[in-house]
Amino acid sequence: MITNIGSILAEKLEGKEVALRGWMHRTRTSGSMVFAVMRDPTGIMQITVKKDKVDSKSWKDASDSYVESSFTVRGKVAKDERAPGGYEIQASDFTTISRGEPFPIAKDLSEEFLLDVRHLWMRSQKMTNIMKARHHIVNYLREFFEEDGFYEMAPPIITRSGCEGGSTLFEVDYFGEKAYLTQSSQMYAEVFVFSLGKVYVLAPSFRAEKSRTIRHLAEYWHLEPEMAFYDYKMNMDLQESMVKYVVKKMVEEKPDLLKACGREPEDLRATIVKPFERMEYEVAVEEVNGLGGKMEFGQDFGADEEALLTKGAETPLFVTRFPKEIKAFYMKEDPQNPEFVLNNDLLAPVGHGEIIGGSERIWQYDELVARMKEQKLEPKDYQWYLDLRRYGSVPHSGYGLGIERLCKWVLNLEHIRDAIPFPRTINRCYP
Repeated sequence: MITNIGSILAEKLEGKEVALRGWMHRTRTSGSMVFAVMRDPTGIMQITVKKDKVDSKSWKDASDSYVESSFTVRGKVAKDERAPGGYEIQASDFTTISRGEPFPIAKDLSEEFLLDVRHLWMRSQKMTNIMKARHHIVNYLREFFEEDGFYEMAPPIITRSGCEGGSTLFEVDYFGEKAYLTQSSQMYAEVFVFSLGKVYVLAPSFRAEKSRTIRHLAEYWHLEPEMAFYDYKMNMDLQESMVKYVVKKMVEEKPDLLKACGREPEDLRATIVKPFERMEYEVAVEEVNGLGGKMEFGQDFGADEEALLTKGAETPLFVTRFPKEIKAFYMKEDPQNPEFVLNNDLLAPVGHGEIIGGSERIWQYDELVARMKEQKLEPKDYQWYLDLRRYGSVPHSGYGLGIERLCKWVLNLEHIRDAIPFPRTINRCYP
């Protein structure tokens, strides 16, 4: 019966005979001994193969294996403080499944090369741990919404109209007609608040932004909740609760995985102890300029400005009520000052930048048409979206969370490309 490395390390099966299968993580031969490190999806384990303890085929298979050769091994679990996890397998049988070819990835290779062989680099411990953490983060997000009575919806990816403006749309030929890859599923999520109340979408979004930063992707995974009868303050309360829920779960249930990704759990926990600060746009601009930035009213925050705002922040920071001319057409005007909208960006600490953008939506027909005309949009291109305001509309709010941006902050990654298996950027669409 095949077991796995994680079970051996957890159950401390010292003295037990076990069988494993996996891949060669490292290997070296010293005289009549092969020191191998096996990996499987649950961890890594040292294997020792002694020439006088195995048959000739096992010895040849072990001696001839390359890094990433696949194999099965049988043997006894022995305690060894020098081994990864404190245990090793003393082999009695070693059988190659696929020897393969010499593995092309070694130490000290460039980032560009590792991106060229991303399909192989995904086997590394670094990327394996990040992908495990991403899996748990997404699961905790779903768990949060399930507990709060949300329904998950499936939107179209191909659309006839843009949500965030035409300058960042990927155009596609849809059977001879012009269509686009979606920038956001928000408008489709709004459809369901009038029947289900609280919904969310988790799907890819696409932005044709010619950005070369550590936090931009052309294709990313977008979590987009929409809630009937929520104003923009309730919307921010939900965002804060969601982020705290995910961080708390990761710290309490996956501390070893956080450490393996290079994130100290207690440092992360410290970011959710207090309420998240809320700062209005005008105050934030003054703050940036007071810290040495050069920002004018009506300018949106870039990476440099966000880094200044969050450099000494203990918690994520809400920036609220932006000028309406720099925000999307569907955001509701502030009734106290119509030059601003009821929206927020949530900035992660220590320069990780914006992870969420949200707003109260315009829910009345005439107001939405007027805003579209202000922004030179054709109402006929959004007729179905306008219909939502014609038949029993209600106040509602929503937001968009970038999964990769959340992972980048939670795991304290240097670059967003490591938060997704196959990053799509301005200069990369391979592999």
